[in-house]
Amino acid sequence: PMGVLSCMKYLMFIFNVLVFAAGTCLAGVGVWVAVDPAGFQDIVAAKPVLSAGAYLLLAVGIALSLLGFLGCCGALRRSRPLLLV
Repeated sequence: PMGVLSCMKYLMFIFNVLVFAAGTCLAGVGVWVAVDPAGFQDIVAAKPVLSAGAYLLLAVGIALSLLGFLGCCGALRRSRPLLLV
């Protein structure tokens, strides 16, 4: 029983680290597109959607990073409120 709980704790931690990493990557791409849209125009041709999409990627990336960080803290401390967030 204690081994299963310990395994679940570390699995939840690893999953939340992956969510945090994905959020950080999305936020990085959002900043890149917002700061240098000309460098990203070769990949995506639609200019009006590009500026709105950059800020959307940035917002989603920050939200995922925050949720992943809180999940990591909650998994390590076994804090139910942090995990419920």
